[in-house]
Amino acid sequence: MAKYLRTSSITAELENLIREARKELYIISPYLKLSDNMKELLNDKEREKVDVRIIFGKQELAPTEMSYLEKLKYVRLYFSKNLHAKCYLNENKMIIASMNLYEFSQQHNREMGILIDTANEEDKEVYEDASNDIESIMHNSEDFSYIQAPQKTLNENVNVKTPPNQKIENKSKFTKSKLLTTKELSQETGLSSRKVNSWFVDKNLMYKKGDDWFATDKGNELGAQQKEGTYGKFVIWPEEIVIEIDK
Repeated sequence: MAKYLRTSSITAELENLIREARKELYIISPYLKLSDNMKELLNDKEREKVDVRIIFGKQELAPTEMSYLEKLKYVRLYFSKNLHAKCYLNENKMIIASMNLYEFSQQHNREMGILIDTANEEDKEVYEDASNDIESIMHNSEDFSYIQAPQKTLNENVNVKTPPNQKIENKSKFTKSKLLTTKELSQETGLSSRKVNSWFVDKNLMYKKGDDWFATDKGNELGAQQKEGTYGKFVIWPEEIVIEIDK
């Protein structure tokens, strides 16, 4: 049956949960500030090729921390705007607790939590119900892209010019047979969404203003289309552009 955890027990069981992950690891926490010990645990998971999915809700990651996470091939980051849940799970165990993955919380706050272990038959249904909810949260989250908006003020109607040495050849091969989001292009290329967005920015096909994405003139020539969703404005692209990304 589920086990009650106090602050120190949450930290200890969380470390065990991460160490025991062999196939997958989910970390759901509004605030992320990784301790050195947590980074060591994630480095171990990277070496073991464990798929790690981190869902967070506050865009307050330090550049050094994001730089560290970007280097981990098996880590994917997702941003959920209204996230307040704190949950951690591998393929067998789950911790639902009040504690954020935030070093201050682990050291200074008084926290409460529950450990769910599928080795106990009565815990399996709870684990499955929570797992299904986590899949829904992740499905409705956005792959997080840590790309700064241009420093100068941009108006949505301003045309951004592409330098001559950054032109993409053979534009005629791009059609509008099917349009894909960044997340779908990420799935097609195997790259993270933030790296796909970086490619578009590097090629001067797209730029960011605040939380919104806009295509440049060059991007529009390649068939980009502007859309607006729950999390703001974004751009969709012809599927043929997949062959060019990351060249």
